[in-house]
Amino acid sequence: MFVKLKVIAESLSVILKSILTAFLVLWLPYWGLYIFSLAQLSYTTVLVLCYVIYFTKLLGSPESTKQQALPVSRMTDMLPRITRSRAFVNWEEAKLTWSFFKQSFLKQILTEGERYVMTFLNVLNFGDQGVYDIVNNLGSLVARLIFQPIEESFYIFFAKVLEREKDATLQKQLMIHPTSFPLPRPQEDVAVAAAVLESLLKLALLAGLTITVFGFAYSQLALDIYGGAMLSSGSEQLTINLQVDPHVPSAFSYQMRGAGPILLRAYCLYVLLLAINGVTECFTFAAMSKEEVDRYNFTMLALSSSFLVLSYLLTRWCGSVGFILANCFNMGIRITQSLCFIHRYYQKSPHRPLAGLCLSPVLLGTFALSGGVTSLSEVFLCCEQGWLARLVHVAVGALCLGATLGMAFLTETKLIHFLRTQLAMSDIVQG
Repeated sequence: MFVKLKVIAESLSVILKSILTAFLVLWLPYWGLYIFSLAQLSYTTVLVLCYVIYFTKLLGSPESTKQQALPVSRMTDMLPRITRSRAFVNWEEAKLTWSFFKQSFLKQILTEGERYVMTFLNVLNFGDQGVYDIVNNLGSLVARLIFQPIEESFYIFFAKVLEREKDATLQKQLMIHPTSFPLPRPQEDVAVAAAVLESLLKLALLAGLTITVFGFAYSQLALDIYGGAMLSSGSEQLTINLQVDPHVPSAFSYQMRGAGPILLRAYCLYVLLLAINGVTECFTFAAMSKEEVDRYNFTMLALSSSFLVLSYLLTRWCGSVGFILANCFNMGIRITQSLCFIHRYYQKSPHRPLAGLCLSPVLLGTFALSGGVTSLSEVFLCCEQGWLARLVHVAVGALCLGATLGMAFLTETKLIHFLRTQLAMSDIVQG
């Protein structure tokens, strides 16, 4: 896996895309949508060039161990050509390509499906779409910067430790795995994977709960700082309408002002589900057999259809927040599938990694208390009482966050040990 290459290529592409977008917006604003089209084209071009240059150099070094592991020996092998058997299509590779295409297509629907609903079904006006895009981009920063690298790194770890098509009782035994954190005695690979999975689940749950609990009380302040009153408490309204017949007055209809904070609060809940789903799916995809992956893709097909329908219905019912609620439903189904697989995988072994989803009652109480205190602080101090009140509101949140993290440090000692060991190993690798 060329993880370092991927990180460098995507980082460079995103940086250049952002610089080009900012430059064109400032100097050629009348270009309008052409600016973003050119920026996206530059992103794709730089990304492809990074991969082409890297693999051209790699394939030119026969002594490289990475080059020997590749299924091609020169760049032209990646281009379409007629094989020695004079067949224009290699059907074995075509089936593999089709499998990847199906999975990518379904993943695209599940991750970007709401945008297709917005574009083709006209369920939101451009103003609502703008607010939704701003909130979606802000909320997804945590997922992209924190959860996605963790998911990708530990997918590689699980894929190396576990053998596919074997359940937990058939995995091989060996001494401490070189890429895992140190253990005091010889362990089965499956035990190492179970220990890591349990710690990752607990870490994802704690991070997601922290974002959800404190995000509810600080969404309005964050949007007010970022975009002013137009985003935090502007004229946007959320209408929940249970009207069945358009000719009959609705039996239950009301409006809530400030669609931006409502969207961001809902997105905080979605981030919690994203965190858990990332960990469970990285293990599931690393341990599944080919037949299980094919069955999962079939399930994703049904899930994609239901997600699009649910997005349309919820958006018609409660506005742009319906997209986030549909995404939450989608993530909940995917998490349930992964948890069922993990439960079956370890069912006949003594390991119970799903215990990582159980937190101490004292810690849960601390989260609940912090959520209540920060919510009251928001009511009385945010966001129309001036900057002094806002600073007090932030100070209240900082104290509650410190108390919550301190309680987590005291109650989740196993997780703290895992994090310390990972940090120590990363220092050793870098040194």
